[in-house]
Amino acid sequence: MSDRVEVTITDGVADVRLNRPDKLNALDLAMFEALIDVGADLAGRSGVRAVVLSGEGRAFCAGLDFASFMSAQETKGKGGGLLGRVNNGPATRAQQAAYAWTSLPVPVIAAVHGVAYGGGCQIALGADVRFVAADAKFSIMEIRWGLIPDMTGTQTLRNLVRQDVAKELTYSGRIVSGTEAVEIGLATRVVDDPRTSALALANEIASKSPDAIRAAKRLLNDAYVNDPADGLREEARAQGALLGSTNQAEAVRANFEKRAPRFTDPE
Repeated sequence: MSDRVEVTITDGVADVRLNRPDKLNALDLAMFEALIDVGADLAGRSGVRAVVLSGEGRAFCAGLDFASFMSAQETKGKGGGLLGRVNNGPATRAQQAAYAWTSLPVPVIAAVHGVAYGGGCQIALGADVRFVAADAKFSIMEIRWGLIPDMTGTQTLRNLVRQDVAKELTYSGRIVSGTEAVEIGLATRVVDDPRTSALALANEIASKSPDAIRAAKRLLNDAYVNDPADGLREEARAQGALLGSTNQAEAVRANFEKRAPRFTDPE
């Protein structure tokens, strides 16, 4: 696996760090591949209960490294190019670098400082929660290069901000601060130290029943695309599976006995 992304797993929390600080964690082909590989690896680890996604150095991610993509053949090539599909699924390789965090079965908290431009912004939007520094900078910057947001941005924006806001940000490419990002719905909360706050939330999530957390993420993600009737039926099915299960019974016992629960990770 590439050293573009570093991963440390402690007590069920995966601390994922984009690791190209000299380039403000800009996305070259190796970074794309590393993000896809790490996402796939974490998805297969039953002991991971939450993920924190952040960037080394002065920024979260400055977006696409255009200098490394001067050749159109590199981005449009068959199979391995960024527009090639991943495992014959709906996402291109470019999209999967962001969609991997949305589709991960456990919660992902992005900790954003410095800039989150273009693809970097879309990767952050792929997380479940975004803790940001007040002076962080977000931009759907692709329009500046005559492009559209093509790393799931058109899909994630619709779930976070009003349609007119999504259009204004996409059409203009303007930069918004961390404070404004929270005000308009791009981010969750302004904090002094995004990574520390994100790790604290991740550890809190990791202390909860992993079965319930995974079910909650799946239901909430699906709620944006499902018919309400389908959503209600799926909610009832999920609750029925949880009631009386080993981890649910342990949650009840731990509460009554006033002790930390001892949950079993899903297989």
